[in-house]
Amino acid sequence: MTAMAVAVGGGSGGVIPPLGRWGLSAHADLVYRALVLGGPATGDRLARQVEVPAARVAGALDELLAAGAVRPECRGRERIWSPVDPAEVTGRMVRRRCPPAVSEQYRRHLATVAGLHLDRVAPGSVRRLPSRRAARLRIAELAAAERHEHLAINTEEVITPAAVAASDPVDRALLERGVRMRTLGLPSRGVTWRAPLPGSEHREAAHLPLKLMVFDRRAALFPADPADYEAGAVEVNDPDAVVGLVELFGRIWVAADPPAQEGPPVMLTNREQAILTVLAAGHSEDTAARQLGLSRRTVVYTLRNLMDRLGVDNRFQLALVLGAAHAITVPGMVPATVEEPR
Repeated sequence: MTAMAVAVGGGSGGVIPPLGRWGLSAHADLVYRALVLGGPATGDRLARQVEVPAARVAGALDELLAAGAVRPECRGRERIWSPVDPAEVTGRMVRRRCPPAVSEQYRRHLATVAGLHLDRVAPGSVRRLPSRRAARLRIAELAAAERHEHLAINTEEVITPAAVAASDPVDRALLERGVRMRTLGLPSRGVTWRAPLPGSEHREAAHLPLKLMVFDRRAALFPADPADYEAGAVEVNDPDAVVGLVELFGRIWVAADPPAQEGPPVMLTNREQAILTVLAAGHSEDTAARQLGLSRRTVVYTLRNLMDRLGVDNRFQLALVLGAAHAITVPGMVPATVEEPR
């Protein structure tokens, strides 16, 4: 998960892509969203609008210009910045798709897969799942049959609310059946929408070879394309290949560290969790309100109350605070001193 999306509006249709997934900084993402929402602006005006130092805004604009996400125009002595249409920016990012982090992950992924020697396995021992949906359905099938151990490596720097929503029911069902669950992930750098589930074991490592799931040491799944999960996954059932992946997991596990203890988690109400989830998907206050059946005033009021409770002044700071803590939902919890209007 990159930093939480700020309000989006105008002609973008209410949703713009989080630029952090393509290697741009959180400040660049924030400045781009401010331009889409507020229209063309000078660097000084943007700095006041997002409450970020002018030097950081200037650096963010340089990033956006290099990525083709903004256009400058000189008007007298002023330099006015305009946003490029989000759909066009998304297309450019997809075509570019080569920030250093992705390139390095590609290298590690390909090196690991090459070491499996899948060209030597028996026919039928390797299966291609052609889409993200097909992969998720197969994961659900394999997980439903698990009885002993589930291993997973997550290479994303940010775990999105959508990913949590998709994996939570499967993970909880495994733990309820007494299946041992061990997960490896990168050190937390973004918004964490919940802590590891009680009963699971989690460790962190700075370098991970590939995104992976191993089911009862009998079958393994990894992405067909580490930069595009929509391309589906590869399922491997060859015993030697699966053993190799289990041994790889074990070596990393031994050297990995427990998650850093960063203080008590941030406790979110159901309403706060719902609003943050929708905003993180790129919605504006207006479209978030419509989707959740609330008034815009309620969305603004809830966010303001949360910022006051956490001692932050703006949404960028709020995203940083949530990123430094485990934001979890407490069912039915509503601040006693706050009346939440609809």
